[in-house]
Amino acid sequence: MNRFDDQQKQTLLTVARQALEHPGQAFPGAVSDELLLEPGASFVTLTQEGQLRGCIGSLMATRALAEDVWHNAQSAAWRDPRFDPLLESDVGRTRIEVSVLTAPETLHFNNTDDLIRQVRPHIDGIVLEQGRHRATFLPQVWEQLPRPAEFFSHLLRKAGLSESTPLTDVSVQRYEVIKMEEPPG
Repeated sequence: MNRFDDQQKQTLLTVARQALEHPGQAFPGAVSDELLLEPGASFVTLTQEGQLRGCIGSLMATRALAEDVWHNAQSAAWRDPRFDPLLESDVGRTRIEVSVLTAPETLHFNNTDDLIRQVRPHIDGIVLEQGRHRATFLPQVWEQLPRPAEFFSHLLRKAGLSESTPLTDVSVQRYEVIKMEEPPG
């Protein structure tokens, strides 16, 4: 996994902030750091007073990382179906967190216990998929759901599946993230 220096992390946070400050504007492409112009996948999480306000991302790298952050910041602000669109007056009090993802790795397991042994809480983000049902939790979700049974139960529900769906009936992938966030303000 690529490591980003402090300047690169700050650039990605600045890109996300500018995306919120310029609703509807296309990515301006004003990033010169070659690493940030390589294909990358990201999630942008928005919070207000510690409460989730939007979270949208990409699981696969299909465009330049900086552009992906720009697009996902705007999507988290105005297209997350769980929330009303962000008001211009709320942009200043909205805190941004950017997570850059590694490529997902498929986990091969024989039963639930085998899967649980392979999963690394607080390190792994998880993608769960069955047919047209798909959902992910970033590694940060382990903070709220530290027990694997609870984590997977909520993830099944998020995917639109029954919590009683056997995990052996779904495809499971894991990924890691490099997380960067604006300081509390």
